[in-house]
Amino acid sequence: MSTPSGFDELIHPSTRLSVVALLAATEWADFPFIRDSLSLSDSALSKQLHTLEEAAYLEIRKEGGGRKRRTKVRLTARGRTAFEGHVAALRAIVEGAGPTATRPAPQHHAEAGR
Repeated sequence: MSTPSGFDELIHPSTRLSVVALLAATEWADFPFIRDSLSLSDSALSKQLHTLEEAAYLEIRKEGGGRKRRTKVRLTARGRTAFEGHVAALRAIVEGAGPTATRPAPQHHAEAGR
C-alpha cells in the first residue's frame, strides 16, 4: 500500500501530532496549557514547538517580561492545512485496512491442526 496524499512525516510522530491536534482546536494556547495537557517537560515541548515553527506550521509569541513573560502558540494556515491533510491520510490508511463488502471474510479451517 502506498502512502496516501497528505501524509506528513513532520507531524506524524505522536508528540508533534498531539501538539498540532491540541492547537487545531483553539486559536491561541499558552505554553503551560500545552505542556500540562500533553504531560511534557518544558524542554521536550520547546523542542517540538521549535521543529514545527521552523516548518512554518506554528507561530510563537512571547508577551510581557521578567517573571510575567508568557509564551503563546497557534497553528498557522499552513500548519492547519498540513494537519487536516495528515488526518485525511490517516483515515484513508485506516479505512483501507478495515473490512469491506468486497473482501471475502477469512475462512477458519476446523480441521487444520488434526
